[in-house]
Amino acid sequence: MITIIDYGVGNINAFVNVYKRVDVPVKIAKTKDDLEGAEKLILPGVGHFDHAMTQLNNSGMRDKLDELVLGQKVPVIGICVGMQMMANNSDEGKLDGLKWIDATVKKFDETKIHQVTRLPHMGWNDVKPVKDIELFKGLENNSIFYFLHTYYFHCNNQEDIMAITDYGGEFASAAHHENKYGIQFHPEKSHHYGEILLHNFAKL
Repeated sequence: MITIIDYGVGNINAFVNVYKRVDVPVKIAKTKDDLEGAEKLILPGVGHFDHAMTQLNNSGMRDKLDELVLGQKVPVIGICVGMQMMANNSDEGKLDGLKWIDATVKKFDETKIHQVTRLPHMGWNDVKPVKDIELFKGLENNSIFYFLHTYYFHCNNQEDIMAITDYGGEFASAAHHENKYGIQFHPEKSHHYGEILLHNFAKL
């Protein structure tokens, strides 16, 4: 059972549809009671860091999520801004992040980007796993995913980097620490590559 955290930010239905296709049951959590007994969690997110953090902090689910993720070690995956929220803080805003992974969210340096349209980093790009990890099973070679972001996840501990992508230099497009996973790209928009990854998460 996958529990998707619905705090008013992110395309929940897109994830529901992917899991329907691979025959994995899904539950949507809008309150702390909905989180009771969660086996695996998805934290989606789009938009501005502070807005997403404010929405989550005001949802009534924050303390329960900390209990599940930090206390009970329930597997969780943060997606796009959901990944960035797992960091300590972000250059995009003033609020603290969840501090689930020791990281800081930074803005891309436009002077190092050679594309005509520099920011946001938008469209398909390669994702190269640097860890032998079940989340990327079947995606080790020539996997591409859809990105849309201006800020990136900088891991303070290099061992937490799970995959890298090149955009004006390499950055951590996926991170992993214990039961916590983060991916900067959008698997729900990445066709069969994203479907494989989300199915792998269900099987962890």
